[in-house]
Amino acid sequence: MSRRGQVFENPVTGERVVGITDPLDHPDGVLVAELHVAPGGRVALAHRHPGLVERFHVLRGQVTYLIGDREETLGPGGSAEVPADVVHDWWQVGEEEAVVVCEVDPGARFTEMVGTFFGLARDGKVDKKGVPHPLQLALTARDYRDTMIAAKPPPWVQALVFGILAPIARARGLKPSYPEYLSSDVVVEPDPEALALIGPDGRLLWSSGRSQVRDQQ
Repeated sequence: MSRRGQVFENPVTGERVVGITDPLDHPDGVLVAELHVAPGGRVALAHRHPGLVERFHVLRGQVTYLIGDREETLGPGGSAEVPADVVHDWWQVGEEEAVVVCEVDPGARFTEMVGTFFGLARDGKVDKKGVPHPLQLALTARDYRDTMIAAKPPPWVQALVFGILAPIARARGLKPSYPEYLSSDVVVEPDPEALALIGPDGRLLWSSGRSQVRDQQ
């Protein structure tokens, strides 16, 4: 069953995602989603994505993006692209909920990883920033190291620590991801403004561009 329109919430980070495309159905494996970020919301930690590209287009509200060493606050019409393997961070700005259309290419593994993090947050198994507890983090981060790597600590420290903790986590019955977190019973129709930004190829209309941060219109 397609995850189009399914809603996934993270009560800790203030994120709510509505699927527009399901990478398992998309011919190029691309995820496009509608991201709502409550005031004070932000991604759990600075990170990079080996082998995948993220693109963002702000519909409403404001979001600050830190991409490499460049920081910029974008409002409606502003777009940002995060190249593969570039450290980045982002957070909502102001009193108005931010609504952003996101594209992740490729998106299948990313969808599994984010679904797991959101599900753990809903079950109270993360810290105040939304990061899973150490044993779960070690197992999930090690399994999805092709998809996301935290900016800190250094990669060799992560590899050493996660290599020690991951077998303990497995022995205690933990898993890298959980099927019950990867689909939702809550289904809505995506925002018409978001749908208007999607081309016939199921991608953001501007995504063929390669600029890192695009000017607001």
